[in-house]
Amino acid sequence: MIVAVDGYSSTGKSTLARDIARYFRIKYIDSGAMYRAITLYALREGLYDRANATINEKALRKALEHLTLDFELDTDSGQQAILLNGEDVEREIRQMEVSQWVSSVSQYRFIREKLVEKQRAFARTDSLVMDGRDIGTVVFPQADVKIFMTASLEVRTQRRFKELQEKGQHVSLEEVRHNVAERDRIDQNRSESPLRKAPDAEVIDNSHLSRQEQLQQAIDMIVKKMGDHPLLAP
Repeated sequence: MIVAVDGYSSTGKSTLARDIARYFRIKYIDSGAMYRAITLYALREGLYDRANATINEKALRKALEHLTLDFELDTDSGQQAILLNGEDVEREIRQMEVSQWVSSVSQYRFIREKLVEKQRAFARTDSLVMDGRDIGTVVFPQADVKIFMTASLEVRTQRRFKELQEKGQHVSLEEVRHNVAERDRIDQNRSESPLRKAPDAEVIDNSHLSRQEQLQQAIDMIVKKMGDHPLLAP
């Protein structure tokens, strides 16, 4: 069973996807973390020109042939971390600098093709839920259940601002609002795999939903669509 969760930035896609995975006891893959990890790598290695918003394509293409991305579950906390060449970079990829450039880096075709290849490999042996921006349209157009998440810009800005504050990052509310809006613009208008709602996706607007309420909506959607699947048996 494959469940695709797509939607705008800061709508809580990862939170919902993790909760779905925990509820149905299936694997969870954070595709956004993969793009963030590549962005972090490009920034660290000086392969991304911030001033001109361009990438050293030749060098990054070569690096991607040997770069490894894996996920590791912390059994104590229950949280999942992404490993970049064996290094836990979960905290680093959530920094504001990576958030600022990830949409720009992610629009390159060769990067998306390489990561889509890796993402599809995860589904060859396991049922899973994956969240991102093109999971139901590009990565798994045949996904059994597709969910598209949205929320108002103001709600998403407040959520992201609170998240960054809790991590000790000092940014203004206006900076966060601009970042969220700019990511929306880039994600929806990029030529490669733009953010789109799949025609057969169900929408969850969680502007005013609790974590449990959005999970229940998702469970209801999955059970309605996949009621006879072995995973859903009592």
